[in-house]
Amino acid sequence: MVSRSFCKRREMAAVFPAWIMVTILVLEASLVMGGFQASLKLERRIPLVSHEVELGRLREFDKLRHGRLLQSSGGVVDFPVRGTYDPFLVGLYYTKLQIGSPPKEYYVQIDTGSDVLWIGCNSCNGCPESSGLQIELNLYDPGSSSTSSLVSCSDQRCNAGVQSSDSGCSGQGNQCSYTFQYGDGSGTSGYYVADLLHFSTILEGSMTANSTAPIMFGCSVLQTGDLTKSDRAVDGIFGFGQQSLSVISQLSSQGMAPRVFSHCLRGKNGGGGILVFGEILEPNMVYTPLVPSQPHYNLDLRSISVGGQVLSIDPSVFSTSSSQGTIVDSGTTLAYLADEAYDAFVDAITKTVSQTVRPVLSKGNQCYLITSSVTDIFPQVSLNFAGGASLILNPPDYLVQQNSIGGAAVWCIGFQKIQGQGITILGDLVLKDKIIVYDLANQRIGWTDYDCSMSVNVSANLNSGRTEFVNAGQMSNDGSSPDQLQSIIASLLNMIMLAALLFS
Repeated sequence: MVSRSFCKRREMAAVFPAWIMVTILVLEASLVMGGFQASLKLERRIPLVSHEVELGRLREFDKLRHGRLLQSSGGVVDFPVRGTYDPFLVGLYYTKLQIGSPPKEYYVQIDTGSDVLWIGCNSCNGCPESSGLQIELNLYDPGSSSTSSLVSCSDQRCNAGVQSSDSGCSGQGNQCSYTFQYGDGSGTSGYYVADLLHFSTILEGSMTANSTAPIMFGCSVLQTGDLTKSDRAVDGIFGFGQQSLSVISQLSSQGMAPRVFSHCLRGKNGGGGILVFGEILEPNMVYTPLVPSQPHYNLDLRSISVGGQVLSIDPSVFSTSSSQGTIVDSGTTLAYLADEAYDAFVDAITKTVSQTVRPVLSKGNQCYLITSSVTDIFPQVSLNFAGGASLILNPPDYLVQQNSIGGAAVWCIGFQKIQGQGITILGDLVLKDKIIVYDLANQRIGWTDYDCSMSVNVSANLNSGRTEFVNAGQMSNDGSSPDQLQSIIASLLNMIMLAALLFS
């Protein structure tokens, strides 16, 4: 790109006066200094010695998030996305929020498996002080924000949170509080505060505006277990559940965002992606209804096909109850199948490829020694849902490359099982490289394959009606997208060329 740019400048120098060339160079420099280049780097990798990380360790990373599952004015709001599904690099996706007055930046994990946004606070015991993600961690200080206020037990929002077990009141100090205990012994507790959330809103015609809205969120004063570790530490967790205390629900009730959000998590080339409050529009989207009256994003999985053949699994294995069902969770790195379906799934894949690759067991995981491309050898998998919607998984969507042995790559089944549990969890391994739409207003979830490095069309359906927005999701820190900046450059160059003709 640099060499082509300089070639263009040399060709233009022969035609335009020197003052015009200076204007062009200053313009390009100012755009770079304004954050355009920075917006292209959506993820910072952790330098690792090798890929020799046990899948058992990755399951431990997921336990923290499974605890959240098993224990129970108009415009498109756009958030930057960093991180990657790759468990050997990052193993999570996260975004950056600005909260308070003056605004301060916080990195939070994108988690559709929980409801509440919480951030470590200045009085926190056990909050990490540094992160292996090479990001600067910040603690929220209610006293340093002029717009911060405590949330009392008598607050209507606190009472609503009690109904969903997202808040509670001990009676001490009349302060609305929370305690989240996770299945592996990790946990966080704190109290609720209200403050201003600053965000970019994409208006009609891809114009952007800076907006603010008051939100209620958790101020963590205690973290235990894996939450204290710094290797993948972030400032908090951004819950995208459908209960009343989630940020999407709060903004929707204020008329600031529609009751729909979408993400496109990039799996290749460093990760990153798109996260918007709005509906990403694509002609090939398929939808399936959400299972009603569930606290999470539960889907009605009917069957699984491997290589076009439906597996002989009792459909009741996938039925939804308090102890089983299929959940969409962006906070889970891998993917998990109900215990009674797992063996049939792995056996079908192994049988399909056994004549071409060498099956091996590694730490209890089914793996394969491969000397060619997995896409040429392994079959497609189809998860078939209610309403006729199927989620097609190509081999990289259910396999994880582990390491290499004697020139052969070791690929393992990325789907795991939770022993004795009937839970199926669709994590980042499955969700990556797809547009996923969570349509809360119509109680459905949709998806389609997509290159998440591309811009998208987004619509917001507010009280004022349906409006379409173009090229959302690729915003830089100052609220301008690369496509917009290129458009500005092109327009100004046209004006400069016209001026050159007039004054020559």
